Amino acid sequence: MQAAQGSDKLAHLSKLVMESSARLASIQTLIPAALRSSVHAGPIDGPVWCLILDNAAAMTKIRQLLPALQAHLRTKGWEVETIRLKLRAPRTTN
Repeated sequence: MQAAQGSDKLAHLSKLVMESSARLASIQTLIPAALRSSVHAGPIDGPVWCLILDNAAAMTKIRQLLPALQAHLRTKGWEVETIRLKLRAPRTTN
């Protein structure tokens, strides 16, 4: 954290990571309990926020919830025009 504060660019990235985590925490109650562990905070790029999902089933359900998630985030003061969904790359074992 101290290194991030020493660099403007790192401080900005650190702020974005914290904001993305805060956004995810804000919508947790809107996500079905069984899916919460499959949804992870992703990068923020202006008005676009990315959620990273563990599997296609979680992606399908979250896609249905997008309008409610965006509306909730706006009520909390975040200007989120788009929530992008991305599948987490499968882990390979060598």
